Amino acid sequence: MISKPKAVCLLSGGLDSSTCLGVAARDGFETYALSFNYGQRHKIELEAAARVAAHFNAKEHRTAVIDLRAFGHSALTAEIDVPKGRSADQMEHGIPITYVPARNTIFLSYALAWAEVLEASDIFIGVNALDYSGYPDCRPEFIDAFTRMANLATAAGVEERTRIEIHAPLMHLNKAEIVKLGVEVGLDIGLTHSCYDPTPDGGPCGQCDSCLLRAKGFREAGMIDPVR
Repeated sequence: MISKPKAVCLLSGGLDSSTCLGVAARDGFETYALSFNYGQRHKIELEAAARVAAHFNAKEHRTAVIDLRAFGHSALTAEIDVPKGRSADQMEHGIPITYVPARNTIFLSYALAWAEVLEASDIFIGVNALDYSGYPDCRPEFIDAFTRMANLATAAGVEERTRIEIHAPLMHLNKAEIVKLGVEVGLDIGLTHSCYDPTPDGGPCGQCDSCLLRAKGFREAGMIDPVR
């Protein structure tokens, strides 16, 4: 039997990263899911990540513990109110306070380390440059730059034993297209969690940027979100 190529897949438990894991599984990779407990106020997403990793039969699912609260300056890691009820125009301009400084750079660095240990050449990340709320580390320029750095920074790259490729299959999809792709790759969307500021019982607030973008995606896809 021919073994599957290995891929490290960043998995938050949200719609985008869960769909991305499904794409990796569909495309024939043996998946290694990597999540982070980084001091985020919405830790319930880690429960969703565990459910999604099991759903897609990930070979392994690890949660790295780091504490980005040490730096703060984000509504996700500090005592700063999560913006609610913003219009589409407001979300399209500027970098919101829910941006966590250097988060994807840090996450991809951890994924790169694990990939090197696994002797894997592929990393999957569910970033998106259309409905992305202005995050600078979700742009194609960032992914391209990190890929170049990754192949300079590892022993495997320097010794030309492998070449790291970072896959961002959702990069140019809008949220409706991501919803449809999730269904196509077999994601049980009811397992996911997207809200930045969940209610005490773990439900979505319905008004943060993430909730509003998710609702927009389902509405434009003509589908009903099972997580409401």
